[in-house]
Amino acid sequence: MSEIVENPFVIEPGTVQRGRTRIRAYSEGELVADAVTPLLVWEHPYFPQYFFAPEDLEVEVRPASGRGPRSKALGPGERFDVVVGDRTLPGVAQRYPEAPVEAMRGAYALTWSAFDTWLEEDEVLHTHARNPYVRIDALPSSRHVRVVVGGEVVAESHRPVVLTETGLQPRYYLPRVDVRMDLLTPTDTTSHCPYKGEASYWTLDAGGKQLADVVWGYDTPLPESTRLAGLVCFWPEKTADLELYVDGERVGRP
Repeated sequence: MSEIVENPFVIEPGTVQRGRTRIRAYSEGELVADAVTPLLVWEHPYFPQYFFAPEDLEVEVRPASGRGPRSKALGPGERFDVVVGDRTLPGVAQRYPEAPVEAMRGAYALTWSAFDTWLEEDEVLHTHARNPYVRIDALPSSRHVRVVVGGEVVAESHRPVVLTETGLQPRYYLPRVDVRMDLLTPTDTTSHCPYKGEASYWTLDAGGKQLADVVWGYDTPLPESTRLAGLVCFWPEKTADLELYVDGERVGRP
């Protein structure tokens, strides 16, 4: 090999694999789908969708009105209504009868947000299906992390937690006692991660600059990321005005 491979785990769109864990979907307490080995289908490189065989559906599906979806990786699609008891969820199931992989042509994908509970085995899933090739590690460190805005030091720590996530740059989470929290103002912005949970954001006012939503943290992270609880992280890629130094070297430039 003549070069360093930055991310060997990128999966090509259109990839289909057989899942190895049980997946269930519920709507208002009613079981909708239950598959021991669902299909994992990648329409893009980031995470898969679950596709269920007809026998894995515990509800009736009916052809929906209107035009079906079209996927660059999977081809033209058909849309279906899902009937759960006396309720009809319009257009929340999709099927791709011309998909490149024959095994998925009769299988159904369910719109994630249309169902209130998803389980992998007996663990609740959040945001979207998990990528089985993504690994999360939150590692205590003694590296020197320093954050500067407009010449003003807003954070400095020798005890970060370094978060590594497959395919992404490391993130440095700092204890709040090492951060000028008086310079941070909470915003209404949130984001969701299936591996870490729900994040809250802050605007940073320092060095004569106001930088919106450049700081985030997880108050109640998911179990695999509990070391991040109560820490804060800075987003240097968002703006050149936020300078993040690790052991004296600037990282994460836009």
